[in-house]
Amino acid sequence: MTVVVAIDAGTTGVRTIAFNHAGLPVASAYREFNQFFPQPGWVEHDADEIWASIQGVLSELRATLAAAEETIVAIGITDQRETIVAWDRATGTPLHRAIVWQDRRTADFCAQLESDGALDQVRSTTGLVLDPYFSGSKANWLFTNGGITPDDSVAIGTIDSWLVWKLTDGAAHVTDATNASRTMLFDIRTGEWSQDLCDLLAVPQGVLPRVVPSSGRVATTASTCALGAGIPISGIAGDQQASLFGQACFEPGMAKNTYGTGSFVLMNMGTQCPAPVEGLLTTIAWSLPASTGGLQLTYAYEGAIFVTGSGVQWLRDGLHLIENSSEVTALASSVESSDGVIVVPAFTGLGSPWWDPYARGTILGITRGTTAAHLSRAMLDSIALQTRDVVDAMTTAGGLELQSLRADGGAATDLVLQLQADQLGVPVHRPTVPETTALGAAYLAGLAEGFWGSLDDITENWAVDVTVEPVADRSLVDANHAQWLRAIERSRGWAKESPGD
Repeated sequence: MTVVVAIDAGTTGVRTIAFNHAGLPVASAYREFNQFFPQPGWVEHDADEIWASIQGVLSELRATLAAAEETIVAIGITDQRETIVAWDRATGTPLHRAIVWQDRRTADFCAQLESDGALDQVRSTTGLVLDPYFSGSKANWLFTNGGITPDDSVAIGTIDSWLVWKLTDGAAHVTDATNASRTMLFDIRTGEWSQDLCDLLAVPQGVLPRVVPSSGRVATTASTCALGAGIPISGIAGDQQASLFGQACFEPGMAKNTYGTGSFVLMNMGTQCPAPVEGLLTTIAWSLPASTGGLQLTYAYEGAIFVTGSGVQWLRDGLHLIENSSEVTALASSVESSDGVIVVPAFTGLGSPWWDPYARGTILGITRGTTAAHLSRAMLDSIALQTRDVVDAMTTAGGLELQSLRADGGAATDLVLQLQADQLGVPVHRPTVPETTALGAAYLAGLAEGFWGSLDDITENWAVDVTVEPVADRSLVDANHAQWLRAIERSRGWAKESPGD
């Protein structure tokens, strides 16, 4: 037997999973690492600690696979996307802690760029918005405030680039188009770094990694890698794009939603770059080698929902309505509906399709008869309603009709999937393998090495654990959604108003 190993470098921990030819996990290991908050709104990671954690899980996995006499065909890497690292090319030493995607220190810089009229250029070139979320403004901060001189001695990249550098002992400085498309420095139409945007953000192209296919051998491991030397590194993708690939959403109009702390909806938009849409991000879903040479880019619309699973955590930790998050389903199911209660969980503003940083959490419709069960039901309703808003924006903009939604993530419970199916009016599928992010990275690597022969082989592996069909009365569902939109309007712009207004 042989396996493909996926390295999944997440925001709070790293995981490695070995998958067999059927796309099933046969071994795994996981470790958490520290989070640093040096100032309010700042979030950092220790890149050396991330690498040490990777080495730890790879050592554990190697021992398990050796005992089972499994052979590693290739390695695929998936990562937390916008987090940025700078290091010394000669020594491999990080020059600053990694600045994490959640970090907001560049908010004023982004606001100034927008005030200067740069938004249209950024939108049309990158498919993104001017927001501290993305890597380019973080790189600018490292060079202007972080004490790093932007010269030929410096390498900079997202976490995938850092890991490939370490896995190869400095032999390769690369990234793939999915990660590059999250930097605000990359032209998603040409598939190349944008000199204009590099100039705008004062990031020299020479420090950036070479862009390689999401599926294709880019290097082999060095002897310093815990798995050993000579293993091909053949797949790279950002976590949400890897999940789309792992869910086998290979045709335009196919979509997935990852229900986690927040949620990320991605819809395959095909090989023609779609026009920017207000409220949505346009991103590269993956890049595969083209038969005529070069890269074939596939695009996606993306909607980022800030609060889904973390809303349940708030019910647990903030309101103490439940002791464990798993209890919310039973509590919410104890009532037939929220009885008119609506919760808009805009705790840190609203993401897609509203992009309103001044929105704040709102609870409407409470009466003397409102109970903890009604609030819990309303919170779960909000997960499905926010997802509907994103999907509606995608289907309207792309002119594609959603046939079904593929779901994964820890918050994709049976009740949430039922609420989602009712709101969307289409079936919702949860696959048998829930680790779709790691699986997507493995598929990209294994496809490059012939472990899987084609996308058809991957599609055949995809199997359903649960399919939930819509059952609710459509007129009632639409009426509830209309009421939800009224509540959204009441939540928006709240933090702009002073107490006396």
